[in-house]
Amino acid sequence: MIKIAPSLLAADFGCLRDEIRKAEKGGADLLHLDVMDGNFVPNITFGPLIVEAVRRLTDLKLDVHLMIQRPDRHLDAFAASGADCITLHVEACDDIAGALRHISATGVCAGVALNPETPPDRLRRYLGLLDVVLVMSVNPGFGGQTFLPSSVEKIKNLRRWIDEDRLKAKIEVDGGIYHKTAPLVTKAGAHILVAGSAIFGPGNVEDNIKTLRDYALRGISR
Repeated sequence: MIKIAPSLLAADFGCLRDEIRKAEKGGADLLHLDVMDGNFVPNITFGPLIVEAVRRLTDLKLDVHLMIQRPDRHLDAFAASGADCITLHVEACDDIAGALRHISATGVCAGVALNPETPPDRLRRYLGLLDVVLVMSVNPGFGGQTFLPSSVEKIKNLRRWIDEDRLKAKIEVDGGIYHKTAPLVTKAGAHILVAGSAIFGPGNVEDNIKTLRDYALRGISR
């Protein structure tokens, strides 16, 4: 089953409640929240208080992506804010295994993200601890970037390892996802598609989600 995760970073925060309602009506499976610290990535977005506010607005699962240095210092705060999944970057944390076990101990799904230049084998030894592997198909920190084709091979490798070892981890892809790239990543083995501009950009949010899902499903029907 392919899941669609609208990225709230691309939504209009002046009417966030309405944007979330549109995503719900369009059949979104979860909401993706990008947390940036101005250190690991250049931009700054928000922290646990905004996640907590979003939690009060929806029953959809909240997929919190920590693009921050030393994420281990903030895991409890984001778990308490209402996150259903917390994903940290392998490049930003010294003790990945310890952080993943910490997340799981809070009752929240544990994820690790890979930047485009990071080879997938750096993550292989942690796959058994993961609920989600997030493949960044653009350089993190900015919306509206162009999809990097090299991400497809990375997804294939991760999916092969997960299937060979019969692991539970799901592959999520974030960056440059729209109707043309969606079938490429689902054919390669992705389970969850994060999209910002393709959903909250031009057009109707509900229709955009449905269109993206239709194209994503074409990748697994071939």
